[in-house]
Amino acid sequence: MKRIILLLSLIVLIGCKSKKVDQPIETKPEEAKFMKLAITGVDAGQKAKAYDLGKRILMTCNTSKFKPFNESEATRSVINNITLEKLSKTCAKFRRFYGPFKDLKLTEIYKDNETRTTIFRYKALYTKPVANKELRVYMNDQNQVSAIKSMDWSDTFERKLFTNTDTDTDK
Repeated sequence: MKRIILLLSLIVLIGCKSKKVDQPIETKPEEAKFMKLAITGVDAGQKAKAYDLGKRILMTCNTSKFKPFNESEATRSVINNITLEKLSKTCAKFRRFYGPFKDLKLTEIYKDNETRTTIFRYKALYTKPVANKELRVYMNDQNQVSAIKSMDWSDTFERKLFTNTDTDTDK
């Protein structure tokens, strides 16, 4: 009899447990700022341009030759910041640790709604299996490279704020 009362008490307790009400999740302003885009939903011409310009920079590591960007390809700040000297320094470090550059693999595309910049996230492929690098190509609404950033690969998109005047290929 005690067991039946105990069992009924437990059932009543479980049945009386209040239900959770789903509350909207508040997003941080910087998280709401970025929107992930479907790779197939982005203009093929813009994807090709981002790929070609990103690959041109990393191919410098293999050939030691760099064709500077022109006004239709990149913003003035990017043109001024990316020089053969800066690339050579970065490339020497990359070749030593990762081997020759092979190709870029597009993994994700994000839209920065505040600056109207499209961020192409590539995994940089090198000959050494330890290579785990990412290249981000930032394209503005005029379809110009507004920034380029190289960093260690992370499976998740880190929402680091990056201004249109920054160009970082040394990391």
